[in-house]
Amino acid sequence: MNFVGIDLHKKTISACVTDQNRQVLGRTRLACADVKSITLFFNPLEPFRAVMEATAGYEWLFKLLEPLAEEVVLAHPGKLRIIAESTRKSDRLDAQVLAEFLALDMIPRAYRPTPRERAHRRLVRQRVFLKNRIKGVRCKIRSILADYNADRKDLFTLGGLSYLARVKVSDSDRFVLEQLTRAWEFHIEECAALDQRLREFAQSAKAKEAEARAVLNSIPGVGPVTIEVMISELGTLTRFRSQKQVCAYAGLVPGQRESAGHRRELGITKTGSPLLRWVLTEAAWRLVRQSRYWQTVFENLAKRRGRKRAIIAVARRLLCVMVSMLQSGRRYQAARV
Repeated sequence: MNFVGIDLHKKTISACVTDQNRQVLGRTRLACADVKSITLFFNPLEPFRAVMEATAGYEWLFKLLEPLAEEVVLAHPGKLRIIAESTRKSDRLDAQVLAEFLALDMIPRAYRPTPRERAHRRLVRQRVFLKNRIKGVRCKIRSILADYNADRKDLFTLGGLSYLARVKVSDSDRFVLEQLTRAWEFHIEECAALDQRLREFAQSAKAKEAEARAVLNSIPGVGPVTIEVMISELGTLTRFRSQKQVCAYAGLVPGQRESAGHRRELGITKTGSPLLRWVLTEAAWRLVRQSRYWQTVFENLAKRRGRKRAIIAVARRLLCVMVSMLQSGRRYQAARV
């Protein structure tokens, strides 16, 4: 059995082949665009197992090698600290270390989303991208009007847009405002089309995914955006061993530092999905305003730890509740105060 470590970059890949005893049998450096040469290099290696880090753009190579290899392993980049912290770091050495770890069966594995999960994430993240663009354009328009003391609260209503077309500004600012207005209208249309695509995507879901949407929708303060982000970012729940691991994936668990028996808690780790962490925090704020029980939990925590830490704690508890509901299939039941 051959073991191949692959250091993947945008334009090139570096590969190192070892045997079971971690003896280097060969190395190569190939262009990513030369798919034929990559196939010709890997074909004679059969049987082999390959490993690459789960960095951006790995999917095409994974699909290329999957029919050729006995197994293609995705390595978790964050857990391969030996490569990141090495004083002698190069593409050749990185590939060799990956191959040796694979031969020893010591690769920390990363999760590979299914094709549907990948498509869902792409749509959800594109919606967030468009919403951020819309916010950015609106801020630029308001910034220009602020120079003329002409900003108003209802600027992006029909009356406000009519006012925007009449307000007196310089020729250059008028040109920029017209461009920004067209960009804003374009992004609004694109966002509406994307919302329709997401609704169609949800309608094509299998029974388990449809049930997950219905279960999450029963929680006060949890709307369609939170539901879509939850389902797309978490993916298959069986990949998590516990609720604590789900919270760690969302970056909502506190870090800690221990030395000589003294332990000090740090802030939350903020690892994993920032989008998931954001929607949970927003949902937590809505929940404490709508639910007497959660408001009591928040106020009790805020007295001891402050409002910012309290809302993060509520978000973490809310995530645990969501995971428990998804695992059991039960709808939300309001707790008594």
